[in-house]
Amino acid sequence: MHIYDQQKSYYKSGQTRPLQHRLTALNHLKDTIKRYEAEVIEALHQDLNKSEFESYTTEIGILYTEIDYTIKHLKKWMKPKKVKTALTHVGTKGKIYPDPYGVTLIIAPWNYPFQLAMAPLIGAIAGGNTAIVKPSELTPHTAEVIKKIITAAFIPEFIAVKQGGVDVSQQLLDTPFDYIFFTGSVNVGKIVMEKASKYLTPHTLELGGKSPAIVHEDASLKLAAKRIAWGKFINAGQTCVAPDYVYVHQDVKDDFLTYLTDAIEDLYSHQPLENPDYTHIVSDKHFDRLTHFLDDGTLFYGGDTNKETRAIAPTVLTDITWDRPVMAEEIFGPILPVMTYENLDFIIDDITKQPKPLALYLFTERDYTREKVIAEIPFGGGCINDTIYHLATPYLPFGGVGQSGTGNYHGKFSFDTFTHQKSILKQTTMFDVPLRYPNQKAGLKWVKKLMK
Repeated sequence: MHIYDQQKSYYKSGQTRPLQHRLTALNHLKDTIKRYEAEVIEALHQDLNKSEFESYTTEIGILYTEIDYTIKHLKKWMKPKKVKTALTHVGTKGKIYPDPYGVTLIIAPWNYPFQLAMAPLIGAIAGGNTAIVKPSELTPHTAEVIKKIITAAFIPEFIAVKQGGVDVSQQLLDTPFDYIFFTGSVNVGKIVMEKASKYLTPHTLELGGKSPAIVHEDASLKLAAKRIAWGKFINAGQTCVAPDYVYVHQDVKDDFLTYLTDAIEDLYSHQPLENPDYTHIVSDKHFDRLTHFLDDGTLFYGGDTNKETRAIAPTVLTDITWDRPVMAEEIFGPILPVMTYENLDFIIDDITKQPKPLALYLFTERDYTREKVIAEIPFGGGCINDTIYHLATPYLPFGGVGQSGTGNYHGKFSFDTFTHQKSILKQTTMFDVPLRYPNQKAGLKWVKKLMK
């Protein structure tokens, strides 16, 4: 691939490594996004019917914050870090050097097509790498703006965009990149991992899964309902960390469902399909897949659809069990199954039988309940008494575990993801420790004392 070879040469020239080059590139990226901000918002509206408010808060503003944070701290992150000297290593000094990987590949998804292409790129640039960005073909208007921005901000030898469908992704994955960062579905993630194994390429997989929300009997119900409705139905549920289903304690189920209905109508009106700011489903294929779930259980609220605009109203299903189709896969749409429980141990057992989710949300006022759930359920990350907010801070790593992904990023964790931690030990020449050598009398005796 011609552009890969160009980037390989550019990286080998050393131009991406200096601090000033990285800072200049990050500033260029931010300035260029600002210049094209209106086009980004319009593209997101064309691809997904996203409102200006949702586009700015979830796709653009979060990037400005991430770039500013990275610029502020990058000099410190790049410095080699001193480590302690072990007793067995007297006379040495150890340091860890954050070393760029080289030529990186970023494959972005369609649900947050701008933010999830640019956020990893911030880490790649901060780490001193070059990058090829592959936007999703399902959001073509956004992909075109991404290309405009990157072309305007950078030379292709440094940062480039490759557009296209599955064939282009296949071509890219058959190329020996130094690092791959993929965001998308579990099924495609498995393909990426298999391809990476050919060259033993290190990689990050940001995937998904069925992320639960648990509403315990002592929860602040009205607030829980509002925050779950917001986290579930933002972007029409097409969010990898959206609450996929709710487990609510049976003693508060009726009150919770009442508050949930009120919250949905407050956020999206009584007629969400006519709300110009309500996000639509990305494609006919996904629309058809989602509408099949509407027959599961009991339709408690919503269920209206418009095939022409690919819109599905916020929907709540009850009387759901794990054997229903809606519980067999990540929903990734505005359909929320609600199940009940009596005993916390019962649902902990239920949830841990499933693949490890990307996120978990617990609503409770009790420390015991919080610590029990955190300790006994494996998941990527999450919130107590909120949804989604954990991914918006640069101080927390964001990523999955098991089938929900591998690796993490955001803030310094993005820098760490795109750099190899190179360990260097500097040995003194002022003296030599004879015990290390096999020809010393009583050497083994002293080695055992030192290393016991």
